[in-house]
Amino acid sequence: MPGTGAVPETRQSTRFLLLYALAAAGGAVAYVPFLTVLLPVRVTALAGEADVSWLAYVTLGGALTASVANILFGWLSDLTRNRVRWILTGLVLSSSMLMAIPVAQSLTVLIGTIVLWQLGLNMMLAPLAAWAGDCVPDGQKGLLGGLLAFAPALGAASGALVTIPGLADAETRLVMVVCLVAALVLPVVLFGRPRPMPQLMEDSAPGGEQSDRPVALKSRSAVLRMWLARLLVQIAEAALFAYLLFWFRSIDAGMGDNHTARIFAIVLGIAVPLAILVGRWSDIRDRPILPLALASVLSSGGLIVMALAQTLTVAIAGYVLFGLAASVFLSLHTGQTLRVLPRARHRARDLGIFNLTNTVPSLIMPWLTLALVPVFGFSGLFWLLAALAALAGALLASLTRLSPIS
Repeated sequence: MPGTGAVPETRQSTRFLLLYALAAAGGAVAYVPFLTVLLPVRVTALAGEADVSWLAYVTLGGALTASVANILFGWLSDLTRNRVRWILTGLVLSSSMLMAIPVAQSLTVLIGTIVLWQLGLNMMLAPLAAWAGDCVPDGQKGLLGGLLAFAPALGAASGALVTIPGLADAETRLVMVVCLVAALVLPVVLFGRPRPMPQLMEDSAPGGEQSDRPVALKSRSAVLRMWLARLLVQIAEAALFAYLLFWFRSIDAGMGDNHTARIFAIVLGIAVPLAILVGRWSDIRDRPILPLALASVLSSGGLIVMALAQTLTVAIAGYVLFGLAASVFLSLHTGQTLRVLPRARHRARDLGIFNLTNTVPSLIMPWLTLALVPVFGFSGLFWLLAALAALAGALLASLTRLSPIS
């Protein structure tokens, strides 16, 4: 505690960090295979040839619900000062709604079930995200961000697992997802036992003993720049996630979905150790923002290579550069966001506002694609996305001077 002459605990236990990373991966497993594979299959079964339109409606409704619910349940977990109960309640509700998907025999009921599922999912995810801010000190936030790179990798792997041909029918796949999520989330709740970090539960203030960073790094301007930078990179990442296969096929018609999925998986796999190494370096050197600025610039470079690509080899190389840089950026940014938020008592609510950078791109990206690709081709889209990523790097570059080398 401040004023005692010593800080009781300056580092969180490795056990909690590892179990927390697994729980965060469980959050990804909770929605990645469902939204990318299992939900489209269910919509097709109910809507037939109108499946594309109905899937758009379901996805839009879900995204809007997620945006509001993440802020709401984050605020409630701040208010009650109890993250674990919300996490467990959300786990039970979201799991129940997944199990109820086969029961929905009409599109209206399906949409209602998806809304309730999103409520439960974000009831779990919002306090889970804030729990890291309550327990992980600044000196370990780089490592935390690196470990969070496991989340998208395991999310993609779970989708591949539950859709192995002949392994399970549609209902059993949902049961598998529920079991995987519980197996990943429950250990940190039951066995994490984080060391108390009372200094992390105090709001930052000018001259306050609890602030171990320059106050300017926790200013409104810094928070806004971090938010905008993530939004810009997320727009680029969302566009590539949705249209990567189409772009590859525009260069080489023989490029199959299995080849694209393999490249995507390889990039996510390599990104995990890379993000951990970079995150650990940022902790040791006390440079939390510098890797984010550099990763933004590198992702912009990858998009430029993609815009200029005339052969499949160059196209893949450009995507690998972009994919690695963007994956490292997004995982480390999640950890460092906890550093810049100034108000501990509103931590989960404010993280919910940051979560809008995950949902808003899904609303922006289709319009960008429709406006640019028919006129300028994919290269026009990639030039714009490269400019957005470069702008993200510029926004963050001004914050690097606020992170002195230890």
